[in-house]
Amino acid sequence: MSTTIVIIVAAVMVILLVAALVWVLIRKRREHRRVEAEGIRERAAEQEFEVGQREAQADETAARGRAAKAEGEAKAAQAERLGQQAHVHRSEAADSRTELDKEWERADKVDPDSKSRETQPGTDSEQPSRNP
Repeated sequence: MSTTIVIIVAAVMVILLVAALVWVLIRKRREHRRVEAEGIRERAAEQEFEVGQREAQADETAARGRAAKAEGEAKAAQAERLGQQAHVHRSEAADSRTELDKEWERADKVDPDSKSRETQPGTDSEQPSRNP
């Protein structure tokens, strides 16, 4: 019976030794994982600044793009207004030209020396030579 007790005590000792070894291995593994996680966090912290700079650059570029788009839209609106003004000016100029041509014709009709009376209707020589 004493041999059985020695075997039981030895078995318990081996079990306790294995359990202690497993416990030490688990602790070492956990500590290793903590160190690894800390390294990952340090690298991430180093990259945080660079990523923030990239985000700021992207935001700035987007803002410049919006400003350029707004400026382009303003320029397009200005071009449209100028085109409308040019149309009005062209129309006014055409009216003025018509009135001026009428005045030239009237002056030619009033002038007894005008050569335009001698030209036949429908020819190119109908237009009086104008010397301003």
